[in-house]
Amino acid sequence: MFTETVIDLIRHGEPVGGQKLRGAQDDPLSELGWQQMRESINNPQPWTKLVSSPLSRCHAFANELSQNLSLEVSVKPDFREIHFGEWEGLKIKDLMKQEPQALRNYWQDPDNHAPDGSERMSDFIFRIHTAWDQLIVDNQGEHTLLVCHGGVIRAILMRVLGMPKENLWNFDVPYANVSRLVYHNFPDGGQTAQLKFHQATF
Repeated sequence: MFTETVIDLIRHGEPVGGQKLRGAQDDPLSELGWQQMRESINNPQPWTKLVSSPLSRCHAFANELSQNLSLEVSVKPDFREIHFGEWEGLKIKDLMKQEPQALRNYWQDPDNHAPDGSERMSDFIFRIHTAWDQLIVDNQGEHTLLVCHGGVIRAILMRVLGMPKENLWNFDVPYANVSRLVYHNFPDGGQTAQLKFHQATF
C-alpha cells in the first residue's frame, strides 16, 4: 500500500539575548520569539504527532502548541543544537571582529577548526541523521511537526537533499522558518523524499 510520511520542521523564534552562537546555552524565547512562532503556526496543519528538542526555546512553544492541539509532545534529546564550546553565547559580529580567521576557518572546515569544548561537526551531523532516520521509521504514514534548531534543520535538509557537509551553511534558516519534507512509501519497501517548501509560515 502506498503511503506518505509528512514531516514539518519549525525553527524556534528569537531567544532572549538575540542572535548569538547558542547551542547548549538554554535561553528562553523572547517576546518577539513567541510572536514569531505563533505567526508561523497561524494556520495549523493536520498534525498527528508533535516532536521537540529538549531546549526551552523549542520545548516551551511545543508545550503551548500541544495544549492547543491536544497532542502529546515527544521530546527527543538527539535533536538538540550543536554545542559551540567556548564560543557559546558569543555574537557572530563580535567574533568577526575579534577572531575573524578562526571563524572563517570554522565555517570552511569545522571539524579541524572547532572551538575548544565544542561538539565536532561530523559527530553532530551523525547524531542528527541517526535521529532523523529513526523519526522517519517511527512516524511512517503520520504528519509530524518537529520543533528544533537552525543547525538541526540544515543537517536534516543536507540528509534529504544529498548535500555534502561542506555546503551546510549555504542556505538560511531564519527564526520560526518552516520546512516540509514528504516521504513517498511504496508497497515494495522503496521510498523517495521531496522538500516541498522552506519558507516563513505555513
